[in-house]
Amino acid sequence: MHTAVEGARVPIRMWADPASVEDQAMRQLHNVANLPWVHGVAVMPDVHYGKGATVGSVIAMRDAVSPAAVGVDIGCGMSAVRTSLTASDLPDDLGKLRRRIESAVPVGFGLHKTPVNPAKVHGVGGWDTFWQGFGELHTGVQELHDRAARQIGSLGGGNHFIEVCLDDEGRVWLMLHSGSRNIGKELAERHMAVARKLPHNADLPDRDLAVFVAGTPEMQAYRRDLFWAQDYAARNRATMVALVKQALKDVVPQTTFDDAISCHHNYVAEETYDGVELLVTRKGAIRAGSGDLGIIPGSMGTGSYIVRGLGNESSFQSASHGAGRRMSRTKAKKMFTADDLAAQTAGVECRKDSGVVDEIPAAYKDIDSVIRAQTDLVEVVAHLKQVVCVKG
Repeated sequence: MHTAVEGARVPIRMWADPASVEDQAMRQLHNVANLPWVHGVAVMPDVHYGKGATVGSVIAMRDAVSPAAVGVDIGCGMSAVRTSLTASDLPDDLGKLRRRIESAVPVGFGLHKTPVNPAKVHGVGGWDTFWQGFGELHTGVQELHDRAARQIGSLGGGNHFIEVCLDDEGRVWLMLHSGSRNIGKELAERHMAVARKLPHNADLPDRDLAVFVAGTPEMQAYRRDLFWAQDYAARNRATMVALVKQALKDVVPQTTFDDAISCHHNYVAEETYDGVELLVTRKGAIRAGSGDLGIIPGSMGTGSYIVRGLGNESSFQSASHGAGRRMSRTKAKKMFTADDLAAQTAGVECRKDSGVVDEIPAAYKDIDSVIRAQTDLVEVVAHLKQVVCVKG
């Protein structure tokens, strides 16, 4: 159940204890809730301070959208696939499987030598039309076509990952987390710079709250690029799913797969609430409409959940996108060592070096507590525990 925090132009509906939210994040939430275009704000249990807008927030606006609230990883989200395998079908040496995945999917700043053949990505069409849309994007990104094409099917860095997991019945799942790669970032940064200079944003308390308003060429241009980048992110994940499925079949040839579950958790959608057409920005939140399947991951040493939405309109039919960070990357690097990381990821085949210490499980909130805080938003379908984790 949620708590309504008053004191702003619209109430802030929180599925977290307000006292547990850092002051910086609460200031962000109040600033957003005071914008004249905002219809409502909902806050998920994984809430924490974020660049541009609070991570774990759902911002419903009338005739306006804030590009910094969406952020630079437009369309970031998750995909998961249940396989026909059980734990006993996996090889004893999971390192071989991890290396096979790492050779199939570029990580970090990596990209493919040549674009992945779309024929490998079953069930996803319209590639020609999609790429024709590139020419209509912001003029500043036109020289990035080749790079964008070769980054489809690549992971990126930070908290992006590919995992092999087991559910509580011992079934093997594949799961991954990624977004719109460099092209999403380039588009976002250009539009954020435009928004900051618009006269109607001059007196805002935070430059990151700058909005585009309906009926303007700037809004039209952003929506075009935004929805293209969200499509790019979905196609990127679908391509990676195809590559990871093949990597698993290379190691265990008889594997078959269920249909993929996929959800954005950093995006804008056109939705109607209270009879009003709204632009809903989910910044670190998934859609949890009635029956919607979603994915809520923990950290690289804990576990994750497949959930089904309950359609709660109080949250604008949303739920959390993960565990949420308890501390910044900088603080995690200062507090923990590679030995701590190895201890906290015992039993998981993954990187355990200093380069990923900022992703240590202790830097994240407890995923089980986050799930318990939103029983009126989602129901649990499956609980997963990773055995292989590939990090960017």
